[in-house]
Amino acid sequence: MAPEAPRTTARIDGATLLDALATAVVVIDEGSRIVQLNIAAADLLAVSSAAALGKRITDLLVGGDQLDSLVARARASGEALAQREWELVPAMRGDARYLVDCTFTPVNLPEAAGCVLVEIADTTRQARISRENALLAQLGGSRMMARQLAHEIKNPLGGLRGAAQLLERELPSDALREYTRVIIGEADRLRALVDSLLGPTRAMSREPVNVHELLDRVFQLVRAESPAALEIVRDYDPSLPPIELDRDQVIQAMLNLARNAIQALGSHGRLTLRTRALTSATIGERRHRLVASVQFEDNGPGVPAELRETVFYPLVTARPGGTGLGLAVAQDIATRHDGLVEFESRPGRTVFSLLLPIGMNNEQSP
Repeated sequence: MAPEAPRTTARIDGATLLDALATAVVVIDEGSRIVQLNIAAADLLAVSSAAALGKRITDLLVGGDQLDSLVARARASGEALAQREWELVPAMRGDARYLVDCTFTPVNLPEAAGCVLVEIADTTRQARISRENALLAQLGGSRMMARQLAHEIKNPLGGLRGAAQLLERELPSDALREYTRVIIGEADRLRALVDSLLGPTRAMSREPVNVHELLDRVFQLVRAESPAALEIVRDYDPSLPPIELDRDQVIQAMLNLARNAIQALGSHGRLTLRTRALTSATIGERRHRLVASVQFEDNGPGVPAELRETVFYPLVTARPGGTGLGLAVAQDIATRHDGLVEFESRPGRTVFSLLLPIGMNNEQSP
């Protein structure tokens, strides 16, 4: 019997192992300079590995001082630290924002004294899915609240209006009847407000529609309503195919989102109507091969922090005299099309995105 051949153990270079990781890894020395990083880290920082080596980490991030201070704390304490849900903005791509979890671990090796290993896990997608699920759950709660509110308000309103009409017939002069006409008019206005709370009441009538045709209609309407100093621009993706939509309902949703942006801007500013095609995109927990993203971006003050969790609830508004129904109705129409309205906001840049799945049998398995 022939002797068994000796087994060989493959040895893999440490840098090769780091490059195989999906988690971004950066090694920072005592001078806060990068001495090693893997491919995932270079992608996240939007810079090549060669260009990053020797650079200070603060030079590659917007607002990187917080990360630098955590590196210093980990080095001084000799213990690992963690930072959860931190917003990372690469300096080379100021428009890109990631939500990340970071771990800072001192390197206890003689040849790497004073170095700290930083692991950066991109949790943007998971956070987005959680947020979208919360929005969908929020919508279900607001629909139930709207139905209950409508029931409680409509019945007394009907009695109020009927009594005012009967009283009008008995009054001897037009001067007195003017008061009953005010009552009837206000009752009708409140009924219309309640109907708006319930959203579209007719069944949807879908047909293949060019989304840019609908957006151009919205552009014409809001341009006519807007102050002269307010700039409205269009930035369309011509590759978007027709989508099966209810034309009137989607125009209403787009119009609500555009008007919401204009009201936030006031007398001057810039509103951009933008379309993009998203591939393999998720809406809630459902993944779609292709999704149309219709974006309404303004450079106004942003959504107030106290309203961010409830901005899609009916009757929630920061504008004096506002009804707080525009965003709630837009969200309702989006979900009727298996889509969603989501937003991101900071002072100087707020984007509300109407997400609409494109094509039949578009859903992918997770």
